[in-house]
Amino acid sequence: MATAVLGVGTGVFIIALIWIVSLVLTLLLSRASAQTKLFIIPTVVLALTITFILIFFPRAPEFPSTVKETQIVDTFFIGRYVLLSIVSVVFLAALFALLPFHLLEPVHAKPVRAH
Repeated sequence: MATAVLGVGTGVFIIALIWIVSLVLTLLLSRASAQTKLFIIPTVVLALTITFILIFFPRAPEFPSTVKETQIVDTFFIGRYVLLSIVSVVFLAALFALLPFHLLEPVHAKPVRAH
């Protein structure tokens, strides 16, 4: 648990932040007009739903594993983005070269024959 602060993880702080924001919104909405007061219910329900999701579906295991996992490093990371930028520039150049030759080709009117 390298991200633990005071013995708890980041999820506890996220839940606390969600409930603080929900409490502030509830206090602000309680001073509003009658129709706007009805938005207190969805605010509390949304905070409750997010809290249940964070509690019942944790992303990390409760106890950290002691097995060291191998880390795969992409050594061609910069080269891949250089190739992507070159291909993007060539694509845009070809697109703008296609514009005057294909899409803006003049269409001449045919002469009308008089009978």
